Amino acid sequence: MDEPPTAAGALIRELEGHLLIAAARAEGHDEAVRFAGSLAWLTDSQRAEVEARFEEAHLALARLSWEHTVRRAGEVRAEYEARYRTLCRRWCAAALVGAVLVLAALALTTVPGG
Repeated sequence: MDEPPTAAGALIRELEGHLLIAAARAEGHDEAVRFAGSLAWLTDSQRAEVEARFEEAHLALARLSWEHTVRRAGEVRAEYEARYRTLCRRWCAAALVGAVLVLAALALTTVPGG
């Protein structure tokens, strides 16, 4: 499958980000309403304040979680890339040594016995 052009890919990532934030806001709002609903003694204005603060806290926590995930993904990617480069170097070295040994064996078997 072909990669989308850079501008289209950036637009898609931006759209995904907006959708993710909208979903987190909706989830936070639903949880805030549920939580504030369990506090029967709150007045309407207090309930609205609790819901607003709960939504803000939920979104902040979600953002921290996303940032941690991005940071960890970068770390894991760097670790895997380093491991991949090491394995490639080892494979190339082994292939080179094998080729040298095969050439040496061929050279020894084809040299006239004097």
